[in-house]
This record gives sequence, C-alpha cells and structure tokens, in this order.
Amino acid sequence: MLIQENADPEVQIDLRNYFARLVPPTSDPSMSYLTHTYEGVDDMPAHIKSAMMPVSLNIPVSNGRMALGTWQGIYLFEHRDAPHARRVVAHFA
Repeated sequence: MLIQENADPEVQIDLRNYFARLVPPTSDPSMSYLTHTYEGVDDMPAHIKSAMMPVSLNIPVSNGRMALGTWQGIYLFEHRDAPHARRVVAHFA
C-alpha cells in the first residue's frame, strides 16, 4: 500500500507502468535468471514488487477522518495479473 496523489488517474497508470518496467514478467529475457515461476510469469516478479512496498501504513485520524493531504489517496497494489482475493485489516489505536 502507498499514499500517493489521487487527483489524476494517470498517477495510477504511471506507477503501474513503472513497476512493470522495473520488474517485468519472467517471460522477459532480462528476467531469465529467476526460477520461481510455479504460478506463472508474474509469480516471482510479484514477490519482488511486494518486497519494495511497505507492509503497513500509519495514517493519522483527525475528527474521525483520515488526515491525508488534499490530493492524497491510499493505493493498494495487486502485483499479480489474475484477480486474487485479498483481505485488508485496519487497526485503530
């Protein structure tokens, strides 16, 4: 998950394209050194991309609302090509 600008949808597209270029699928010749492909060409690249992302976020809450910047939103990245069921857990302290 990331906190990023959320006013322009092109930010999501550019981030997705950046990560795809940075860590292409194992079908790309530049990734031929990867061996963990049991679940497809996006398997190990998804692990690598996940390793570059934070595991949790701390978001301040003020008056019952998330205190994000004017243009900010929370992005939840799915690094696999096929849809997967995911669970997000929120902890309020």
